[in-house]
Amino acid sequence: MVRLMGGRHQCEGRVETYLNSGWGTVCDDAWDLPDAQVVCRQVGCGVATAALGEAVFGPGRGTILLDNLKCSGAEASLHECSHISWNVHNCDHSEDAGVTCSLL
Repeated sequence: MVRLMGGRHQCEGRVETYLNSGWGTVCDDAWDLPDAQVVCRQVGCGVATAALGEAVFGPGRGTILLDNLKCSGAEASLHECSHISWNVHNCDHSEDAGVTCSLL
């Protein structure tokens, strides 16, 4: 599961994903438009218009679940994209990834 938090509308915000029994954020290292495209499709918000970093939508809380995410853009879920390993990162919440999608 994926959700967008802190945006002005439901189709933009800080990217958070669910693992085991809790929500966590995604670090912006290597975060780019193909990664954002997967998120926008997963939340039903059309195509990605921006892949944003540096906690543009505010810092999250709790665990940083993903870092160095690499998606082709065709994946159905962020969980299908390659990454270092769950809960392994060199980030803090000032580096939380965000997206803006085309549907408002």
